[in-house]
Amino acid sequence: MPRPTARVLTLLELLQSGGTRTVAELADRLGVEGRTVRRYVDHLIDLDVPVESVRGRYGGYRLAPGYRLPPLMLGDDEALAVLLGLVAGRRAGLSTAQRTANETASAKIRRVLPRHIARRLDTLLESLAFTDQPGRLDPPDAEILLTVADAVRHRRPVSIRYTDRAGRRGERTLHAYGIVAHAGHWYVTGEDAGIGEDRTLRLDRVADARTLPGSFEAPVGVDPAQRVVSALATAAYRHAVSLRVHGTVEHIRAHLPATVASLTEHEPPPDRDRDRGRDQDRAAERWLRVELRAERLDWLPPVLASLDRPFVIERPDELRHLVTALADRLASHARRT
Repeated sequence: MPRPTARVLTLLELLQSGGTRTVAELADRLGVEGRTVRRYVDHLIDLDVPVESVRGRYGGYRLAPGYRLPPLMLGDDEALAVLLGLVAGRRAGLSTAQRTANETASAKIRRVLPRHIARRLDTLLESLAFTDQPGRLDPPDAEILLTVADAVRHRRPVSIRYTDRAGRRGERTLHAYGIVAHAGHWYVTGEDAGIGEDRTLRLDRVADARTLPGSFEAPVGVDPAQRVVSALATAAYRHAVSLRVHGTVEHIRAHLPATVASLTEHEPPPDRDRDRGRDQDRAAERWLRVELRAERLDWLPPVLASLDRPFVIERPDELRHLVTALADRLASHARRT
């Protein structure tokens, strides 16, 4: 059962929707008796909410004309956390009813936010993209995120202090194309103006960000989410792995997604017919080359075993030794009685 406080807030929401509500209607909507409705109305009046009593056959309760809830007293961090949580929730396979509740909640919060915060959050949402694997997201520093979003929106250079994966710190000038949420992290992708090359950077590794004078032109048709996925799949890690796997694109991608590995044809699918379309082509089993980079190799043998498809290790030899060791351990365990 809802707690009394929740029912009082629901009562306020019903009254704020407009018109006069009878005691019987409110009691039915709240699942309480009429005298309890009157008690909840008294609670609202104690909170200085101007609830008026309307007498007569069609009487009941209503809010005094012109009354509006005061703006939410949320700081940038709080407003950012709430709205980004709602936005990310829309991509989590919500039901129709849940999606509707999510959207109405977002609209209500944005409607009562102070204007300066609402404008900055709108700028962020315009600059934000999600990959197919957004994951559980913890927003980075709100000021950094909003500053970078403003730079993306207005195509202004941004100076950042960044710590890379190896712990090296430095200052960079970035022409940011977009902000992307992927696998639990926030990334900014764009051109590092100092070296003229594209970079994908994690925002939680940015210590400071400030926009600079001037502007830049972004490439035509840029897709920030795809850039992040491609950058992560081809990142310069310790090991370069090349495999040949006999299977379908869908089956391999279920174990090695695009953010982890790239797929190319090693041989064409049998009896290919152009009229069959791309879907059947992707469903055809054939030899595909799988290439990826990894800092460690110990996670790959179990993945290859779970594929349950023929494969050939082209490089490195260390991976071949790890797969053989795993096969020996499994065989040893299987022989135990």
